[in-house]
Amino acid sequence: MILRHITIDSGDPYALATFWSEVTGWPVSSVDEPGDTEVLVESPSPVPGLLFIAVPEAKTLKNRVHIDWQPTDRTRDEEVARLLALGATIHEDHRQPNGRGWVTLLDPEHNEFCIERSPQELDG
Repeated sequence: MILRHITIDSGDPYALATFWSEVTGWPVSSVDEPGDTEVLVESPSPVPGLLFIAVPEAKTLKNRVHIDWQPTDRTRDEEVARLLALGATIHEDHRQPNGRGWVTLLDPEHNEFCIERSPQELDG
């Protein structure tokens, strides 16, 4: 068995997929377009893709599941700054004075996700 997609409910699947495409650097599927009720952000194998599905109701509660991301070519704080510039917002800041910790962000539809320290920061 393989994990094929991580599916996220959305009010505007194409707009949210476009945000996540910018976050990850992965492309939105070439068959998807604005107004589609299902939009896929295609990931490199074997990583599961991100599938955004239209739902009529807005998000009202905390996510039951969220994704933790680890930057590979920049620090945690540089990645947080990049994502804020793309439209994410800080939900909870768990950074500590000693450099440890993570940041919980919200995407444009208020889904939580975390940015952890990079491998270089963990080794250093």
